[in-house]
Amino acid sequence: MGYMISQEKEKEFMGYERQIFRNDMINCALCENAPCTKTCAKIDCAGALRSIWFDNEDGAARKLPETLPCEDCDAPCEKACIRPGKVPVKKLMQKLHELPQEEISYDKDAESVLKTNICGIPLENPFLLSSSVVASTYEMCARAFDMGWAGAAFKTISFLDIHEASPRFSAIKGDNGTIIGFKNIEQLSDHAVTENMEIFARLKKNYPHKFLLVSIMGRNEEEWTTLAKMSAEAGADALELNFSCPNMAEDGLGSDVGQIPELVEKFTAAARRGCNIPILAKLTPNTGMMSEAALAAKRGGADGLAAINTIKSIVNINPHTYVSSPSVHGQSAVGGYSGAAVKPIALRFIAELGQNPELKGMHISGMGGVETWKDALEFMLMGSGSIQVTTAVMQYGYRIIDDLIDGLLGYIAEKGFRSVEELVGLGLDAVCDTEKIERDTILYPKFQRSKCIGCGRCSISCRDGGHQAITLDENRKPILDPHKCVGCHLCALVCPAEAIHSSRKRI
Repeated sequence: MGYMISQEKEKEFMGYERQIFRNDMINCALCENAPCTKTCAKIDCAGALRSIWFDNEDGAARKLPETLPCEDCDAPCEKACIRPGKVPVKKLMQKLHELPQEEISYDKDAESVLKTNICGIPLENPFLLSSSVVASTYEMCARAFDMGWAGAAFKTISFLDIHEASPRFSAIKGDNGTIIGFKNIEQLSDHAVTENMEIFARLKKNYPHKFLLVSIMGRNEEEWTTLAKMSAEAGADALELNFSCPNMAEDGLGSDVGQIPELVEKFTAAARRGCNIPILAKLTPNTGMMSEAALAAKRGGADGLAAINTIKSIVNINPHTYVSSPSVHGQSAVGGYSGAAVKPIALRFIAELGQNPELKGMHISGMGGVETWKDALEFMLMGSGSIQVTTAVMQYGYRIIDDLIDGLLGYIAEKGFRSVEELVGLGLDAVCDTEKIERDTILYPKFQRSKCIGCGRCSISCRDGGHQAITLDENRKPILDPHKCVGCHLCALVCPAEAIHSSRKRI
């Protein structure tokens, strides 16, 4: 399932250094029908910029022409930018072109390495839309399928009469306006059950090779059974049982169910009575451990698991009105938190499920903060066989599938894997209990003085948040006192120039 890595090999891998970052194009708006591309007949500038944004700079470099037309160009792409002079498009294209490229090539046929399955049902690649607004109509799913998504978990259907609040979204943003964490108080599909069944039948008729995962939620055993039966008859490839939505208006639904293993087992069994297609239980992170609910779902007849749903949250309390957001006529509610901020929490739960021997053989569909192919890879390494995405699509659109696929293809080709399925679970053996962590080695920081800008951030953080091991010389360059340094690497994390790396010393 995984392998242990030697310290020598780990040191070799730690030499990897990315060369082009989001910060290099931080002012790019990632436009629709971008003016920069329209002005250049030889380069898809906007596509290359998006690839940089989504950690696929090598993929962008591979798409550039062998002879770059930028050298004697007066950069009309930059003049046409909606933020003229703010995005160094020409410089970035030149930097991409200079990236050292391995002899890695693949054509469309190579995408066969991305083929996988959910409980035996084929997927053309591991990427699905997760159950949410991004997969809530026929037209939306059809457009996503046409763009390359392998399938969709349709927005949860129920017999409830859904009335949504307005507004219902909020976000915590980074310095450049990028969404870091996303909050919603949205509920389930507001279409009638019969209308949704017509959508499912139409999707399967027109897209027979796409994976249709129907999310359902009942209020009692009868409703779980009925919805399962209707969905299977309408063409669902599999069911996802929503035991985890944090936004339900009625008690005893959503995450309230997911916190009670007895109910998870009972309602999973009820859904199983209604169909013979695969069932995935979508579990709540609003609990200390997820395994108990997962085992309950397995006892009830589930074939797989989906995790995580959103985390209960309160964000952005207004200092004048004292109301958190989104504010609905002066009131708000605890809502579901998603986006990049929740990825570490999601990975922790995926690893818990992946390491549980009693869950071996159950498919895990992972989600929670996936934006890039590297995010998706991390979920696979922790045991996810498929990947679901919502918040990144809401922010950037279905088009992110291009770099999810291309970035993962490039990685698989570089590493020599024969199938994406070989990645699943490779990182689990490296996740251990705290008491098993090796504590006899210190990794001292190594200062790359040519990159150091002399800001002193490393010294400040070490002095006030570390072990007072770093001072600055007369040229504002860091000096390390090895007698005080404990190798915590706080300095490397705060360095804005990314000029601090690791060296090794054993004690």
